[in-house]
Amino acid sequence: MAGGITETGELYSPYVGLVYMFNLIVGTGALTMPKAFAQAGWAVSLALISFLAFMSYMTTTFVIEAMAAANAQLCWKRREQEEVQDCDCTSDYSDDDVRGRSEPETRPILSVQRTGGGHVDHFDIVERVEMGQMASMFFNKVGVNMFYICMVVYLYGDLAIYAAAVPISLMEVACGNHSCSAGSVKYDDTDLCWGPVTRKDAYKVFLSIFTVMLGPFVFFDAQKTKYLQILTSLMRWIAFTMMIILALIRIGKGRGEGHPRMAQISGVPNLFGVCVYSFMCQHSLPSLVTPISDKRRVGTLVVCDYVLILGFYGLLSFTAIFCFDSSLLHDMYTLNFTDNCDVLDIPALRYFLGLFPVFTISTNFPIIAVTLRNNWKTLFHRDGGTYPWVVDRIVFPLITLVPPIIVAFCTHNLESLVGITGAYAGTGIQYVIPALLVYYGRRHLVPMLGTDEVNKHQSPFRHTFWVWFVVVWATFCLMFVTANIILEDTKK
Repeated sequence: MAGGITETGELYSPYVGLVYMFNLIVGTGALTMPKAFAQAGWAVSLALISFLAFMSYMTTTFVIEAMAAANAQLCWKRREQEEVQDCDCTSDYSDDDVRGRSEPETRPILSVQRTGGGHVDHFDIVERVEMGQMASMFFNKVGVNMFYICMVVYLYGDLAIYAAAVPISLMEVACGNHSCSAGSVKYDDTDLCWGPVTRKDAYKVFLSIFTVMLGPFVFFDAQKTKYLQILTSLMRWIAFTMMIILALIRIGKGRGEGHPRMAQISGVPNLFGVCVYSFMCQHSLPSLVTPISDKRRVGTLVVCDYVLILGFYGLLSFTAIFCFDSSLLHDMYTLNFTDNCDVLDIPALRYFLGLFPVFTISTNFPIIAVTLRNNWKTLFHRDGGTYPWVVDRIVFPLITLVPPIIVAFCTHNLESLVGITGAYAGTGIQYVIPALLVYYGRRHLVPMLGTDEVNKHQSPFRHTFWVWFVVVWATFCLMFVTANIILEDTKK
């Protein structure tokens, strides 16, 4: 995420890419969506999530177009270097020698040759150019720094969410009353967990254990293996499928307790942040799209992905708000199944749903932390400079790990953490940065290619109006969310 041009990786088919993109987008944010739906009302939630899905799709096409523009610029620079080298070679010969040599084969100005002689279109996305490198190519120094600051803030929010979600799940499983009559009970942090230990104290104990066990990974490099990714994806889909089916069965039997409101404006700001966070994928598109073997259908596959994800979010959230009383919905939706035997009366499955976020989130935490650490290094990096060992190995890992853990110790309100992260840093990464990347990417290509060359990965929203619409929309949303937070604070 912070790096520049990286290895493309093993190629895969467009349909595998569709599955990877689906898995990338549907994550922790989906588990906080049901409560946000209940608080905003079902009609408002349906309208807002549909519009935000459209906005996220638009900026996804912006990023893909910017990736193609970055590849074209790299090809142009490579071609310039080749021409300079050709000129240097010909200058070593006399005029007679040059006349005696055959003319070089004429090639299109921005084409490059694969090993083996295959011809490559200059707008082909053949090199994985991460968003940080695109920012360096298209933005000035201030823009690059703002990009990395936005990315750092978002990753801090991500880590705080993960650091709170795991201890919450462990606390609920360890402290919850797992009798079949506990489904209608709303626990308080001051309630006892075991002996004199309150639920809040138990949460802090589990957070401390989480920090001690996963914190050291920040000081090293970590990556998620293919088989670990398959396992976590399998667990996630078993859990999501179980929750949807169980909620549908309960509603079908007429035992649903939910009577959600149609609209409640006070819940809109938080729903906005949760939805933005739940549709986040733009920062990972280079590593996702570049290895796709046949990119001619990328646009169609992206549309299909967003339609499927919107349908899935709607199904998960609507079954939740009609199955459970809105006042009893947990920040982490899985926890509604751990203490309610009316919905799920098999103890082993209740524990599985309660604990599955612990495993899936724990495997992601070190990877996100290492990514944040590398972003810090890139933000302060100067050409030709190196960091002292203490700064590189101690200071950067500590400033990566400590702030989110402190936030998690101060609050375990997952809904607020997801909402704030999505509403502020998420707005920058999902809306503002893609819009500016595609805008300045187009401007950079005009001097190189002229106006006749057409980017074959151009966004369907090619008019400049859409770029500024996204920027204005993002600005309005930030102002609305901030004003709501201030008004809510003044009421307290």
